[in-house]
Amino acid sequence: MRVDLFDFELPPELIALRPVRPRDAARMLLVRGTDPSAPIEDRGVRDLPDLLNPGDVLVFNDTRVIPAQLEGRRRDGEAKVGATLHKRIDLRRWQAFLRNAKRVKEGDALVFGGGVTAIAEERHGDGSMTLFFEGEEPVEVLLDRAGTMPLPPYIASKRAIDEADREDYQTMFAAKDGAVAAPTASLHFTQRLVDALDERGILRETLTLHVGAGTFLPVKAEDTDDHRMHAEFGIIRPEVADRLNAVRAAGNRIVAVGTTSLRLLESASQPDRTIAPFEGDTDIFITPGYAFNAVDGLMTNFHLPKSTLMMLVSALMTRERMMAAYAHAIANRYRFYSYGDSSLLLPGG
Repeated sequence: MRVDLFDFELPPELIALRPVRPRDAARMLLVRGTDPSAPIEDRGVRDLPDLLNPGDVLVFNDTRVIPAQLEGRRRDGEAKVGATLHKRIDLRRWQAFLRNAKRVKEGDALVFGGGVTAIAEERHGDGSMTLFFEGEEPVEVLLDRAGTMPLPPYIASKRAIDEADREDYQTMFAAKDGAVAAPTASLHFTQRLVDALDERGILRETLTLHVGAGTFLPVKAEDTDDHRMHAEFGIIRPEVADRLNAVRAAGNRIVAVGTTSLRLLESASQPDRTIAPFEGDTDIFITPGYAFNAVDGLMTNFHLPKSTLMMLVSALMTRERMMAAYAHAIANRYRFYSYGDSSLLLPGG
């Protein structure tokens, strides 16, 4: 499909630069069914327990965002370099996207804040490089000392990253270090909301998908067939897969909280609509025409025009339905992107 089919005009003032407080005070657009002319409801995140049925399950991503944004220079002092870590390779190596990358050659030493140093190793086909971090301290310790939270470019270009972002850009479910972007749909959850879901009989499960910096990369191809998706590492434990399959067997719904959870669930799905345990990389690219096997709904924030995630929600709800929903959201001044409002997409109504 043509990438420009997923384009829309967004007034820049609708890009949220800070989250609402408390987190569960965000608005939520309810979209039921795939008929483009069907009503769209303006709701709030706190309405979520009433919009799901007892026995339904929400699936969260428990990845934890690391301070993966580094600023420094070549050791010879001749070039400033910025690095955004993308994907762990081993205990001391990370794949990273570099700013001013043309000034960095394989073998160059890079010096970042706090005395953290790394050697630039292999250059990859997507323009990223492998960085080998010197020393004996765990890389996570080095990042806590030298790194900042890797906010999306549409926020970081408009204001400075600060201490508030270390908490704001982390979900309450964060447990497994490794993401360089937050699973932002989960940012809306508070203990109060979780308690209300429990009281309603809504189940919760977690999986892990370490979101990479590639999630922010624009689609440069003119046709979706020519776009290569970035790979990310994920895990679905066997006992989680078993419980999710039991939910479906009982006639209840699996609702992914965030596109990261959805992508991993669909990567692990089987032709009979069961979910298998999973551990490894996924580069699944979901566009209209895709047949969903694992999920019955999705809670997600609003996505960038012409992005892979706009294509994903269009695959779930149809492009026409999502373009109408986004037009409604813009007209009604919803807040967009990572720190913005939410939507609940239920293709079955």
